[in-house]
Amino acid sequence: MNIKNINGALFAMTLVAASAGFTSCEDEPDKYEVAGGTPTIDYVRPVDAASKDSLLTGASLNNTICIVGRNLRSVTKINFNDQSAVLNTSYMTDNTIIVTVPKAIPNEVSDKIYFITNKQDTVAYDFKTIVPAPTINSMSNEWAAPGEEVTIKGDYFLDYDNSHLTIKVGDNYTIPYEDLKISQNSIRFNMPEDMPKHEPITITTINGTTKAGFRYMDNRGILFDFDNMTVGGTESGKFKHGWHATTMANDETSLSGNYIQLGNGSSTMDSKTWDEGNFAFEYWAGEWNGTFNGQDRKLNDIADFSDWSNKSLKFEMCIPKDYPWQAGPMQIMFAGIDKVSNRDGNQFTAGANNNWYQNPQEWPRAIYMPWNNNDGSYDTDGKWITVTIPFTDFIYRCDGNKATSSFGSVEDFASITFFVWKGAIKDASVLPDGIKCTPIIKIDNIRVVPNK
Repeated sequence: MNIKNINGALFAMTLVAASAGFTSCEDEPDKYEVAGGTPTIDYVRPVDAASKDSLLTGASLNNTICIVGRNLRSVTKINFNDQSAVLNTSYMTDNTIIVTVPKAIPNEVSDKIYFITNKQDTVAYDFKTIVPAPTINSMSNEWAAPGEEVTIKGDYFLDYDNSHLTIKVGDNYTIPYEDLKISQNSIRFNMPEDMPKHEPITITTINGTTKAGFRYMDNRGILFDFDNMTVGGTESGKFKHGWHATTMANDETSLSGNYIQLGNGSSTMDSKTWDEGNFAFEYWAGEWNGTFNGQDRKLNDIADFSDWSNKSLKFEMCIPKDYPWQAGPMQIMFAGIDKVSNRDGNQFTAGANNNWYQNPQEWPRAIYMPWNNNDGSYDTDGKWITVTIPFTDFIYRCDGNKATSSFGSVEDFASITFFVWKGAIKDASVLPDGIKCTPIIKIDNIRVVPNK
């Protein structure tokens, strides 16, 4: 029989302790009861009903399976090798148990499942737990300078004396093994001087090879690098085209030339702040003087936004330790030229507007506020990091509730706005207030890239 790798949801689970005196109550007729006796295991199958005829002899760690047998309510504990699974009695009957293989790598491999009853009787069943290929989530700074320490985060980064983990870049370059500091969930190293740029990165362990969704100094889908004052490297566009002149700088803190800066270290940000002059970056395509004339290019003509649900917006960000971000979500909005220009029927008329991003009922955007998950204050200690926001996260309206509309075509990605603003309208906000602060948020290399 073939071993099938089953991906299933990890259920929120609670272990129910059992005892001989555990009985049903009249007011709880469906209450779970532990049975006596010994379980019998007939087979293991996928949870998916469409695949229920496929029998399993093994499954990967953290995958969910269905165990079929008899008298299964007698089971109070299940071990995969020497790792205990979490049981949820809501998914246990006399004949089936739905359970997730423990994520932890076993210390001793017996290739068995152990079913333990409330009387500590144990029934063993032959079943392999498979350690998957590496999972690669992110790299701390995809545009790190040579010599800078970076961290790749993920899982199952397993390294053995007889089978070393390797990181390959492109077809011909391998990061020296002696430079790697490896744990199961992270790999740290100093960026090599000769690291190839723009090339795919793969990580290989004894359990397989995985390609990262990122590249070093990824130049795919670059919208703004802020170095040539143009859009997409084309002289026909301006790097900033909106109502406000966003600060641009180039100094000893630069990542790769010019960057833009939101906030100046003295302008206040709190739950009531509306300050586009200091906390916004706008690029609104077109001249707003009639039908779009091609001047100041649409972003969807610069980068490929097709299949946007499988892509992400990325940029590098730096926040000095002395100017932390403690309030105000960053609202990131794409929009077509129909949003940023006033419209009369089929004609665009003179005058840009921002009504499209103030309307709480309408246009979707991403809301990014790392300070809310970091004890109310966030900085990068003056280091540059890579921020990744999948386009599937562009689902909110300005007050933090779910938007009632969504992207309909690539034409909805003609323009972009970054605006740090709580977005409360008529007290409808579900967003946290935060703490009054004077943040500095530096941004570079805004781009659109595939997730894989």
